[in-house]
Amino acid sequence: MTPEAVIDLTRQALWATLVLVGPVLVVGALAGLLTSILQAVTQIQEQTLTFIPKVAASILVLLALGPWMLRYMIDFTQTLIMSLGNYAQ
Repeated sequence: MTPEAVIDLTRQALWATLVLVGPVLVVGALAGLLTSILQAVTQIQEQTLTFIPKVAASILVLLALGPWMLRYMIDFTQTLIMSLGNYAQ
């Protein structure tokens, strides 16, 4: 396996990771930001209040985008397995 092939495979894997994890992280961060703003406005300083909206938002995104994420992972894995012959030189 050439160094270029390793770099290309690593780039593809990192891109797939960003594509799959990005929506969940962005929604979780937005939920945390909105919760923090709500806490600052209402002066409620409950520690568990910041945790529950992030988890709920992340679960909703996973439920909504789960089938697409699964299809993306299956396509990536199939492409990787089909191209194993190219990497085994």
